[in-house]
Amino acid sequence: MVVGRRFDEQATALARQGRLAVHPSSLGQEACQVGAALALRATDWLFPTYRDCVALVSRDIDPVEALTLLRGDAHCGYDPVRHRTAPQCTPLATHTAHATGLAHAERLKGTDTVALALLGDGATSEGDFHEALNLAGVLRAPVVFLVQNNGYAISVPLSEQCAAPSLAYKGVGYGVRSEQVDGNDAAAVLAVLTTAVEDARAGGGPWLVEAHTYRMAPHTSADDPSRYRTAEETERWRARDPIARLESALVERGLLTDDDVRAVAAEAARYAVGVRERLAADPELDPLGLLDHVFGAPTPQLAAQRDALRAEGEGC
Repeated sequence: MVVGRRFDEQATALARQGRLAVHPSSLGQEACQVGAALALRATDWLFPTYRDCVALVSRDIDPVEALTLLRGDAHCGYDPVRHRTAPQCTPLATHTAHATGLAHAERLKGTDTVALALLGDGATSEGDFHEALNLAGVLRAPVVFLVQNNGYAISVPLSEQCAAPSLAYKGVGYGVRSEQVDGNDAAAVLAVLTTAVEDARAGGGPWLVEAHTYRMAPHTSADDPSRYRTAEETERWRARDPIARLESALVERGLLTDDDVRAVAAEAARYAVGVRERLAADPELDPLGLLDHVFGAPTPQLAAQRDALRAEGEGC
């Protein structure tokens, strides 16, 4: 979680320096990000959103590859099949149906693979989310939906987008088991998600988990949160910082020393330096790569376009 936060802070700085087009920070949501990654086996699939870079690096995805989308170099910088991690989803909730479909397909193939989809509170107001829950409930698909309820859909507070007592209630009508958890309690998040994932794996059907957390940073590096929330509100949540809470609990139980804390901080600093140095270099892009991965097998039309693009480049 400490390394993930330092990585997130470095990415925000890189966005301000123009090395990234934009960065949607997950500052304050580290318990959800890391908990989601730890609850999965290597054979399970993660379906992330644009805000979930910390979850990506927690699955051992190269941090520069994780930031490729935000750099604008490609739609996805890592191999989804190798890492069992779908491309980061920018349109809200569209990936939830993909997660349901993959989970159902894996079960038809006879595997015990589980899919876990990350989403924010704003995504629960999208039609795709409800279609995915309905389909998952009908199919009893082994899929877990983790809603990181950080209080705001960009600048719209939860109270103005949902009248339900809790977002977890949205799963009940679809026959999806629904739970709530303190999203800033790392141990609780991991416990609930592990239970959900293993129950889905065992044939218990889909789960919807609502994690109550808070986005301490702006919506993105281009956002001004002072226009829609107070500094006092942010400070109240800062007192519930998931990293500080976990550190305090571990120290109290004698499982963490001051030397350990310093060692982790040093590791995080080295990690951030590596990310900064590698992203400081201008990327080497091949214009012909624009036509890669359009189809599994290139069509004659794509081949012709590739030849035309190559000829144009050679004439420059």
